[in-house]
Amino acid sequence: MLNKHIWLRCETRPSERRTPLMPSGAAELIKLGFKVTVERCARRIVPDEEYEKIGCIMANSGSWVHAEKAAVILGLKELPSQPDILNNSHIYFAHAYKNQAGWQNLLSRFLRGGSEVLDIEYLVKKDNSRVVAFGYYAGYMGAALALLHWYCKKAMIVSYLEGGIAAYENANILDEEIKKHQALAQGASPKTLIIGAGGRSGKGAAAIMMRHGADITCWGREETKNIDRKKLLSFDIVINCVFIQKSVPAFIRPEDINSEANLSVISDVSCDPFSDFNPLPIYNDITSWSDPYHKIKGADGKVIDLIAIDNLPSLLPKEASLEFAQLLLPHLKTLFDGDNAIWEAAKKSYKNAISKI
Repeated sequence: MLNKHIWLRCETRPSERRTPLMPSGAAELIKLGFKVTVERCARRIVPDEEYEKIGCIMANSGSWVHAEKAAVILGLKELPSQPDILNNSHIYFAHAYKNQAGWQNLLSRFLRGGSEVLDIEYLVKKDNSRVVAFGYYAGYMGAALALLHWYCKKAMIVSYLEGGIAAYENANILDEEIKKHQALAQGASPKTLIIGAGGRSGKGAAAIMMRHGADITCWGREETKNIDRKKLLSFDIVINCVFIQKSVPAFIRPEDINSEANLSVISDVSCDPFSDFNPLPIYNDITSWSDPYHKIKGADGKVIDLIAIDNLPSLLPKEASLEFAQLLLPHLKTLFDGDNAIWEAAKKSYKNAISKI
């Protein structure tokens, strides 16, 4: 019988608390004959004991580098820079298929080990729609941070984001924080543009904006074909939620940042500044939990504040993990079934990427 082995690794990024596999899902896999190994991880939103008590094999953090060849390593964010040779196939967000920095080096590590990247971003149906993503809570948190920051600017107080941010234990705590800052801004409501409003991220952004009474305008593909930049720059907040797979006209260019623009805050939920397809070529590095926003300066002194955090859903790790793991579980069950369209799509994307090395 084929050895169906999934190995859940501990994330190396200190701020990453999410998990792509909940204990309930691991229990279902075990019932189906899977071997499930879970690395111990103090940061993970789910305690190790929850996995251990349902029969998972527990392993030390980072021990996936010694896993049996048959094991497929499951994670979310970036891998450590070592080892040079990756003998196991990995399921995670590799961010290596759109010419991002270091993509050749990363994929070469898999090539040398005779393994594959099964990139979660490229688990797609025939119509190229993604079957699983953290998009909703990425948009939700990207919009929430933009709101908090804008309220502080409106109230002319030090930004809530100044000095860094931390994860919220639940969405109710986040709501209370937003309400408090809205009150400080005397109930002001920002004019907000959500680009890519029809996708998961856009829906998440719209949900929290509507929850707190913001004036929302939604753009989709039609509006971005021929961009009305004057209108775009008239908003207080712009939230970019577009999933880009090919070159498109820039939404906001460096020359657009000038004193004629009303725009004050940008939240780039898509956050892909290292790609050739970046629709916001006004910055070239992400922001972080410790440094949540950067000031983008125009030639005439105009400043727009940019939030570009690439692990936004981690700020609501419990809700994000529950949703994501539920979406991924049916596909994990078919991982070793052979000719499966979803996993074949991921393999095809990997093969296409390595052909360009």
